[in-house]
Amino acid sequence: MNDFYSWSILVTFTGCSAATGIMTQFLKNTFQKLPTQWLSYFIALIILYAATYFTGALTLPKAAIIPLDAVLVALASNGAYSAVLRVKNGKPL
Repeated sequence: MNDFYSWSILVTFTGCSAATGIMTQFLKNTFQKLPTQWLSYFIALIILYAATYFTGALTLPKAAIIPLDAVLVALASNGAYSAVLRVKNGKPL
């Protein structure tokens, strides 16, 4: 594998969740007035639309379902980060 990420990886739930979490943590101080949950949603939305477009799979029905997929990706990303914080602070999952 020559790439860290590819469009075909970013279009998957796992790939998009990981990228969303990374980008949210990287950008959250830049967008301090925007709640982190909303930031992660917008990042997931952008990643999913871009990845779907660049893999050639963007159709009208798929475009209509991407906002719902972005909610699931953002929730998974936020939950994973919360779990890491709990473990880091010595609290049980």
